[in-house]
This record gives sequence, structure tokens and C-alpha cells, in this order.
Amino acid sequence: MTLNQIKIAFYALFLTNKFGLKLRKVDDPVEVTELRLKYAETLLSRLNISVEVEGAERLVKDTQYLVVSNHRSIADPLIVEVALKNSGIHGLWVAKKELYKSFFFGMFTRNAGTILLDRDSKQMSSFFKEIKANVAQGYSISVFPEGTRNKTDKPLAEFKEGSQMIAMKNRLPILPLFIKSNVNAVLMDAIKNNTKDLKVTVEIGDVIDYKDRSQTLEESYKQRFNIA
Repeated sequence: MTLNQIKIAFYALFLTNKFGLKLRKVDDPVEVTELRLKYAETLLSRLNISVEVEGAERLVKDTQYLVVSNHRSIADPLIVEVALKNSGIHGLWVAKKELYKSFFFGMFTRNAGTILLDRDSKQMSSFFKEIKANVAQGYSISVFPEGTRNKTDKPLAEFKEGSQMIAMKNRLPILPLFIKSNVNAVLMDAIKNNTKDLKVTVEIGDVIDYKDRSQTLEESYKQRFNIA
């Protein structure tokens, strides 16, 4: 590892746990959203990465959504947080069990407004019950419908069925985001080369009606962003 890589790794670990501790002391959804956003902006700024948003006019502010995005990089949640800045969306992230146990992300994930998804569980009723209770309190839900990072050569991996079920069970309009940039490549450029003025582009698509069963969520998402 280069000196710059080591410095960034230690800084990211420090920052992640610093905000994890701060988040542990708050439960107000507005404050949680603000802290997550500040964390995302601080870390991305250190990496010299800015976020450009296309299609922001499609977003109706202060509305409850199921927010869905493609997923290729560990930085994607940060990208989504910044893309939805000033949207009035106070969302909870669906987070897999591995992140709860992570040395690097564990404290932050457990305290940053998340709903645990245990994919090894044979009984998912408690997961959907927790989502329903939080939606009733005014929260939006944010999820990566591919289920995990897409490490294939395809622009999109297969969507899991759970995301569409969340929208239908809770009558949530679906807000699709597409991270157009190769965030992994941008991250490597930032970490290895300390390149300045890097940019990631996110497109906000037209809202998908949760009642529309003529297509799967994956089909509707691909249609919104002309993905073959």
C-alpha cells in the first residue's frame, strides 16, 4: 500500500467510527439524516469526489419512497445520500447482517438508521413487520435490489423479489436512482493517485407505481434508464 492509501484507510476508519458514536446518541430522523449526509460529504470531500445529479426535477420533495439504486461499490450509500440532499427524504437503509458485524462499518451501520436483513433466516415476517412499523412513522426505505454488489460485467445484476414486495406491502412509490459512473474506478483513482476534481453522476428516474404489476421492478428499472 502507498502512504496515501494508508492515510485514507485510517482516516475513513476514524471518520466512520466517529459518526457511528454520534449517531448512537440520536434517534430523531431528521438529525440521523443530517449526520449521515455530513459523514458522506466529509468522506467524499476527502477523496475529492463530487456528486452530480441528473433528473432532480423528477423527485417530489418530502415524500415517502422506496428508494432503489444499482450497486457496484462500497461507496454507493454515500453517493445516494448526497444525491438526495435537500429532498426531505428521511430513510432507513436495509442492511445485511455482515455489515452489522463488520469491524470497519459495524458501529456506523448499527446506529445510522438501518433495518437488519438476515438472509440466512427462514422466517422473514419480522423483517417486513419492522419495515411496516417504520413506514407508518413516516420513514422512507432505501435498498439495493440486487442484494449485494454487482461484480459482473453486466450493468445490472438480477433483482431480488423482496424490494418489490416492500413497495407493494407498504404502498410506497418507488424512486429509482442509477449511478452512471464506475464508482470503483473513481475510488481507485482517488485512493491510489490522489486525483483531484473527480465526479460521480447519478440519474434520478421517473417514479415507478408500486401498483403496476405489468412489469417486474427490474424490468421497470431497466426501462427507466434504457438498460438492455
